[in-house]
Amino acid sequence: MNTFSDSLSTALQLLFSADPGLWTIVMRSLAVSATACLIGCGIGLALGAWLGVSRFAGRGAVLVVLNTLLALPSVVVGLVIYLLLSRSGPLGFLGWLFSFQAMVLAQVVLVVPVVTALTRQVVEDADRANGEQLASMGARPWLRSLILAWDERFALLTVVITAFGRAISEVGAVMIVGGNIEGFTRVMTTAIALETSKGDLPLALGLGLVLLGVVLLLNVLVGLLRRWRERADTLPSGLLAT
Repeated sequence: MNTFSDSLSTALQLLFSADPGLWTIVMRSLAVSATACLIGCGIGLALGAWLGVSRFAGRGAVLVVLNTLLALPSVVVGLVIYLLLSRSGPLGFLGWLFSFQAMVLAQVVLVVPVVTALTRQVVEDADRANGEQLASMGARPWLRSLILAWDERFALLTVVITAFGRAISEVGAVMIVGGNIEGFTRVMTTAIALETSKGDLPLALGLGLVLLGVVLLLNVLVGLLRRWRERADTLPSGLLAT
């Protein structure tokens, strides 16, 4: 307990003293995850919305593959991207291995299935409720997907927040493709693993507290969005009653 309390005390001092080493890692981690989330959500929202309204041969198989990818191990993603970006790999000419770009690419691969699957479910549910009316007005699948996605935009904001949480808490893939290089590719999760193995528990605990704070903030945002949406849905009936 003394070791834990001493480490916690030192970690809090690092946080409140704005330790440059700690906050550099934090900002890099946020930058990597935000970039990956932006790209991954752009792909996943479009693909998921289209899958939600489209009906085609083999759709069931596509959904099975998509749901399987939700449990895709991050270390497998890291290994595949490492092989693709290595000098002998097909993407080796990019020179991205052990770089910011490689970590973003790894997190994009992990985020896209999550966003696509959740978006597909949200849009498909909306399509069951309102799709026939839009189809009767001549709206083709792509247009229906866009209309329904916009109508469910607040629910999809929750999907985006969930995707960011998935990205920022990832460790295996970014460790492999980023190399955990100090000052270049070290992010919160990889730094926690490294500093713990080195015995620098205060820095590891400080980064862990920041990571927990980010995850807590994401959960609070999700809860606030849900409550705001519930109030927005009940507001018209309340106004009519008055």
